[in-house]
Amino acid sequence: MNAPPSPPRAERADGSSVRIGALVPLTRPGWVEAGRHLLAGLELAVGEVNDAGGIAGRPLELLVRDTAADPQRAAAAVEELAGLGVAALAGEYHSVVARAAAARADALGLPFLCSSAVLDTLTEQPTPWVARLAPAQSHGWRIYADFLLGAGHSRIAVAAQPSVYWASGTRILRDHLAPRGGTVIELDMSALAPAAVCDELAGSRATALLLLVGHPEPAVPIVTSVRRDRRLAEIMIGAPAGQPEFAEWARLLGEDGAAIPFLRYLPERLSPLGARVEAALRERLAEAPSFVAFEGYDTVAVLAEVLRSHGADRARTAEAWSRVAVEGTRGQIRFSRTPGISVWQWAWTPVQVVDRDPAEPDRFRVLHAG
Repeated sequence: MNAPPSPPRAERADGSSVRIGALVPLTRPGWVEAGRHLLAGLELAVGEVNDAGGIAGRPLELLVRDTAADPQRAAAAVEELAGLGVAALAGEYHSVVARAAAARADALGLPFLCSSAVLDTLTEQPTPWVARLAPAQSHGWRIYADFLLGAGHSRIAVAAQPSVYWASGTRILRDHLAPRGGTVIELDMSALAPAAVCDELAGSRATALLLLVGHPEPAVPIVTSVRRDRRLAEIMIGAPAGQPEFAEWARLLGEDGAAIPFLRYLPERLSPLGARVEAALRERLAEAPSFVAFEGYDTVAVLAEVLRSHGADRARTAEAWSRVAVEGTRGQIRFSRTPGISVWQWAWTPVQVVDRDPAEPDRFRVLHAG
């Protein structure tokens, strides 16, 4: 699956194009709605680059591969795309999948601009080949922990599935909350059904339950069970990984999906560029774009600027991360080496804690910003 044909003014007589490989979850068990938004942002930006003349007169072409949330499939796609001569890789939403892709890109010497995945350790060792737009998990989840404390929640239960990503999130929350008097209680979702989660919560004295689980299963059944349990009427449900951001959440849960705070990577107010892109994405998606769609757009905006300035040579692209200065939809994008992060990092995209308004579930309320 490729981007639509480029307009004539972005074509050369020899028909050659500058290719970017895009890794996107488009089928289950991947988070399909997130993948659809990510791809919409990538494709919109590619179309705009080609409308403006492409890369030194050559059309920019997107070679899309579905990762389906499978690390091995992603690694194989990186191998394939490298063989097809892509100048760089873009995309991916799932952190564990992005880590597998980053490892292969690093080994092959292929530049990879990761759009959405937040796991701190995308690569085991520092690498010059990988850069990232999304904030590191340790940054965003500490902001979320501060929100919990500010809202009066110091005894937190986490319903967590086995995963490097969820285990990392639990550790970040515990390490940040414990010195401030907070406690994290782990509920193992490999052993508990939603009804059993309610029983555990009722006896835990926790005032908040965080969903560190996949969507829609088991996140949606857990929310439904907790909302229906009279013993848990005062429990706040939270979802730091952002499950309530997407329209499917509201369709599946209705009013039960409101008032569940999550992390969103948008500024308080969009710039003129951001507002223009928001309108174009809304038309393309036929719904409000998520922050993931903006991440996709910004990814191509950065890569296009690097390719224009430094050509399509992979080594020169990797060397350019430290010199990037691109106006994105959510602020000016620059990359730096950040302590504890093994890749070139935009430090930092805006971070908000947001929920859906119970009175109007399609409207978001900003509860905290960091």
